[in-house]
Amino acid sequence: MTPGRPVPPPLAKPLPDLVAPAEATDGPRLAAAYGATASDSGLVPLTVARRAPKEDDIEIAVEFCGLCHSDVHATRGEWGHQNYPLVPGHEIVGRVSRVGAAVDDFTPGELVGVGCLVDSCRECDSCLDGLEQYCENGMTGTYGSKDRRNADSITQGGYATSVVVDRRYVLHVPESLDPAAAAPLLCAGVTTYSPLRHFDVEEGDVVGVVGLGGLGHMAVKLAKAMGAEVKVFTTSESKIAAARELGADEVILSRDEAAMDAANRSIDVIIDTVAAPHDLNPYFRTLRVDGALFQLGLPSEDMPPVNPGALIRRRVAYAGSLIGGIAETQEMLDFCAEHGVTSDVEVVRADQLNEAYDRMVAGEVKYRFVLDTSTLGTPSERADA
Repeated sequence: MTPGRPVPPPLAKPLPDLVAPAEATDGPRLAAAYGATASDSGLVPLTVARRAPKEDDIEIAVEFCGLCHSDVHATRGEWGHQNYPLVPGHEIVGRVSRVGAAVDDFTPGELVGVGCLVDSCRECDSCLDGLEQYCENGMTGTYGSKDRRNADSITQGGYATSVVVDRRYVLHVPESLDPAAAAPLLCAGVTTYSPLRHFDVEEGDVVGVVGLGGLGHMAVKLAKAMGAEVKVFTTSESKIAAARELGADEVILSRDEAAMDAANRSIDVIIDTVAAPHDLNPYFRTLRVDGALFQLGLPSEDMPPVNPGALIRRRVAYAGSLIGGIAETQEMLDFCAEHGVTSDVEVVRADQLNEAYDRMVAGEVKYRFVLDTSTLGTPSERADA
C-alpha cells in the first residue's frame, strides 16, 4: 500500500483556448430522450438537439445509460437550482456513429463510453496532471452544466438515443465487457477504483467497505480483483449473504460492539459509501497505523464530529474522493476487462424510469439500474432542449 500513487499521464495535450473548430459537413440531429421539465415533473419523454460533430467531436449512438442516485437529486432539484428541461445520465455506453475530421483514435462502430464530465479547462494544474475531475476552473458535467466551448448551452445527458462529446472525454470500452453491466463503471466503478489505486491497494492489503449499495458492491469487486482481503461493514444482517456472494472475506455488523472491537487495527483502507449521516469514529479504530478512510457518500445533513485523537494516535488519514480523470477511467475500464469485473445491474425500459427512481431512493435494487435506450422511442420534429 503506497499512499499518493501518481495518476496515469493525461491522454491528450490540452488546448490553449476555447476556439471552436470547423464543423462537420452534415448537420445537427435530434435525439429522443427522457428528462425532467421541473423539480416535480418526474421523467417524461423529451427531444434534445445534438450539435453536428466538430473537428474533435464524436457522435455516439447510446445503447445503455446507468441510473445514478445523483440523477435523482439533480432532476428533483435537491441540489439547488437546475436549468430545465434537464436530461440526466452520466454512465453512457454506446457505439460511435460519426466522428469529426480530426478524430483518428476512434472509429465508427467502436464501443465507447462517457462518464461524469465532458470537458474541463485543459489549462489548470489539475487538468495538466490528468485530474480533470478536480479542474480548478470547473469541469463541465455531462448534464446540467454550461458548455463553455459551445455557446454556454446546457449539457444534456445520456437518457437519450445519442450524444456528441469531444474525443478527449470519450473512453474506449473493451468489447469483452457486457455493455449494460459496464455502464455503471463510468461513475460507480471509477469512483471506487480511484481511491483504491491512490493507495495502490494490492495483494496482502485489507480493505474495509462501509455500505453495500451501488458504490459499495463495486468497491468489494474491485478490491478483490486487486488481491486485497475485503471486510464489509453493514448495519443489516440481511446483507451478510449478499456481501459474501460478492466476494467479501468477512462481514462485520457495525452495530455489534464486540464485532467492531475484534476488527481493531485490522484494516489498511476503508471505502465509506454511505450517503446518510453516521459516526465515523468506530471505523477509525479499525484502521492500522497509516491507514485511511475515504468518504465517497455525500450526506445531505451534517455528520457527527470526528474525534481528532482517533486520527492522531495512528497517523490515520480522513479523505474524500470524487470520480477519476479520463486517463484513470480508461485504466479502470481496462482493469475491469482484464479481471472480468462489471456492475450487477437491472435493465429497465424508459417507461419504468420513475419507478426505478423511487426504488433507488428506497434501496430496492441490486445494485444499479441501467436504461435500455432502445425503449426511448423516436424524437419529435421539434427539440425541447
